[in-house]
Amino acid sequence: MGQQEKVSTSLAGAVAEDISASLAPVDAELARRYPGDPGTRQPVHTVYVPGDAYDAGTIRSWGDQALAALDEHAPDAATLARVLGLPADLAEPVYTRVRAKLEREPVEDLRVDFEDGYHGRDEDADAARAARLVSEAYAGGTAAPYTGIRMKCMEAAVRDRGIRTTDVFLTGLMERGGLPGGLVLTLPKVTYPEQVTAFVRLLEAFEKTHGPDAGRIGFEIQIETSQAILAADGTATVARMIGAAEGRATGLHYGTFDYSACLGVSAAHQASDHPAADHAKAIMQVAAAGTGVRVSDGSTNVLPVGGTERVHEAWRLHYGLTRRALARAYYQGWDMHPGHLPTRYAAVFAFYREGMEAAAARLAAYVARTEGDIMDEPATAKALSGYLLRGLDCGALDDAEVAGLTGLTRAELDAFARPRRGGLTATAR
Repeated sequence: MGQQEKVSTSLAGAVAEDISASLAPVDAELARRYPGDPGTRQPVHTVYVPGDAYDAGTIRSWGDQALAALDEHAPDAATLARVLGLPADLAEPVYTRVRAKLEREPVEDLRVDFEDGYHGRDEDADAARAARLVSEAYAGGTAAPYTGIRMKCMEAAVRDRGIRTTDVFLTGLMERGGLPGGLVLTLPKVTYPEQVTAFVRLLEAFEKTHGPDAGRIGFEIQIETSQAILAADGTATVARMIGAAEGRATGLHYGTFDYSACLGVSAAHQASDHPAADHAKAIMQVAAAGTGVRVSDGSTNVLPVGGTERVHEAWRLHYGLTRRALARAYYQGWDMHPGHLPTRYAAVFAFYREGMEAAAARLAAYVARTEGDIMDEPATAKALSGYLLRGLDCGALDDAEVAGLTGLTRAELDAFARPRRGGLTATAR
C-alpha cells in the first residue's frame, strides 16, 4: 500500500456550524416546498363521466365498449400494429396486454363530473347517488384505483353550488364508512391562488366537522385559464397555487379546450400539441417539479366512432398525442370516450416495453458500477427506476421480467426512484 496522504484543514469547526445555522431556514423551506415524489401510483389517464349518467356499471361498460371497438376495428395484433405503426416484436405483447387491461382494469382514474359535462336537473340527488355508488364500488372491489368528483369552480356565479356538491358528496362518503383511499377531487377553472386557498378552507371545515385527519383530503388544480399560468404582475400563478394549497395539491391538470379558447385559438386548432398548450404545460411542469404534485396532459375531442377508416384515423391521432406526451414526461392524460382506451393503453404499454431492456441494463450497470457506452449519474438512475416502476404500476411490465433484467426487487427500485435529499446512496441494497 502507498503512503497515506496527510489531510490538513484551515477552518475551525465553528465555521461549518455557523454556515449550517444560517442555512437552517432554507433547509426547512426546501423540505416543505420540495418533498419530492410521493411514491404513490400515478394513473395513466382520467376518465370523466357526467354525474347524471354515472351508474354502478359505468367502468365495466367502458371496458366492454373498448373491447367491442377492438373486436370490430382491430380484431388481432397485426391489425392494431398496422394501424398504429407498432414494431413487429411489440405487436403481440402490446395487444395481449391491452385486451387483458380492458378486461381487468379498464379505468384507472374516474371523475364523476358536476361541471362542464353535467346536465342533470337535481345536482343534490346526483351527488348523493355518486357518493353511494362510489362507496359501494370500493366496498365491492369494483372501483377504479382512483375515483372522485369534479365540482363547479370557485367563481362567484357557481361558487355556492360547487361548495354544496362537494359537501353532499363527501358527507355521503362519511356516512357510508369514510373516505376511500383512492379519493380524488378536481377543482376546475382556477384563476387566482386565493380560490385555491378558499377550497383549502372548505376542506379544513369538513375535516373538523367529521374528524378525518387534518390534511387528509387532497385535490387537483385544473389549469384552464391564461391567468393560471401568468399573473398580471408577470409571475407564474400556477407556482403560487401550489403554495396556496398548503400541501393538499396532488395534481395539475391541463384543460385543452378551455385554455385554448381563453387564448383565442380557433376551434380547428385547439389541441394538446398546439404551441400554446406546450407553453402552458412546460410552465406547469417546472412549477410542480420536486413538489410532489403531478402534471396531467389534456385530451383530444376527436372521437373514434363511425366506420373503420374513421376509427383508425382517430386512433392514430390519439396514439400519437399520447406518445408525444409520454416523451415529454406527461404521464397522465384525459380520455373522453371508451374508444380512446385501446390507444391509451397501446401507447403506454409500447412506451414502457420498447424501452424496458435498455433502461434495465443501464440501471443494472449503474448498480454494479460497470463500464458502458453511457455514464449515468444518480439522477439518471432515479429516472430509470421511476420509468420501470411506472411500467409496472400500469401493467405494461411484469415484476418477474423487470427483476430478471435488473436484479432488483420492487423495494430496491423504490429506493432508487425516491432517494433521500442530497443524492442517492451507493446502491439500493
